[in-house]
This record gives sequence, structure tokens and C-alpha cells, in this order.
Amino acid sequence: MVELFFKKKNFYPDDYQKTVFDVDFARLKEKGIENIFIDLDNTLIPYDISEADQKTLDLFEHIHQLGYQVFIVSNNRKDRVKLFADMVKSRYVYSAQKPFKSGFRKALKRVGNPDPKTVCLIGDQFMTDVLGGKRMGFYVIVVDAIKRKNEKWYTKYNRHLEKKILQRLKRTDHEFYNRLNLQEKR
Repeated sequence: MVELFFKKKNFYPDDYQKTVFDVDFARLKEKGIENIFIDLDNTLIPYDISEADQKTLDLFEHIHQLGYQVFIVSNNRKDRVKLFADMVKSRYVYSAQKPFKSGFRKALKRVGNPDPKTVCLIGDQFMTDVLGGKRMGFYVIVVDAIKRKNEKWYTKYNRHLEKKILQRLKRTDHEFYNRLNLQEKR
């Protein structure tokens, strides 16, 4: 249904990793990636947690040491996003309205308007992160949601649409689906 409004290719992430901790950031450098845009809720922390743990702080320190410009791009409210972004010493865009382009454009402008091909977007949702990132021309990595139990109603609805998209993807492009190694629980 939703594919009627958007091109099928916009739902194809470039990579899948179980968590953000499984992403090989050094390898992304070799692909020409210079900027990391990353979702907050259920990608980095669950909805019911506000602060970064030590493992996440270490991850961001590693990402910064590799020379990346890092942006938290979230649909959530300013106070939540700012608190986390300050902890991990990263810039942020809140109320990004993903999958629409406006939040991504804000982040691109703040980075200095780089070529979108130098941006990697990491997120847990096909309907916001993958769709929005692919429409922008970013390299997109999808990860499993950290904790689905406490997701908001609109995220649960997005998950329902996501499931239908993944079923179609599995049916129509089985080879690509298998290459992504997506978990069946999605």
C-alpha cells in the first residue's frame, strides 16, 4: 500500500546490523562516508531511558576519533534529544519529521552541505529512517529496535506497515532480502 506513494528502492537499506555496536565505522570510512546521522529512540536508547550508558559513550568516542561529523537526527522533542546529544558530544536535530526531508536538510546544512553520498544514516525503522535516508541519497544501515514493548502507537503502526513491506521484499527480491540477513522477528 505505502509503496504506491514511494519507490520500492527507497525501502531497501544498504546494510543491516543487529545493533549500532555491530556497525564497522572504520569500513564506512573506506566507502567515503564522512558524516554519521543516527536515530535516537530504539536505535541508541529505548524510549524509557534518557541517558547514554558507558558502552554508548565509548562508541561515540570511537566514532569521533575516526573523524566523523555526528548528528543525532530524531523525531523526538528537544529536551530529550539535547540531553542525549550533549552526553555523547554530538550535534542534533530534533522534531526532524522523518521520513520528510526537512530534518535531514537541517543536519546537512549544519554540516556544511556535503554530498549526500558521504552521509550514513543509522536507524531502526523502515518507515522513517530507511525511507527518509534513501530519499535523501544517504547510505542507510538498519538495526534492530532495542525495545519494542514500550513503543508509541504511531511507531507500532509504522511497524505494521514495515512488516508488509518486508514481506513484499522477501517475495519480490528474495536474494536482496537474504543478503541483508534481516531477522525474522521484524
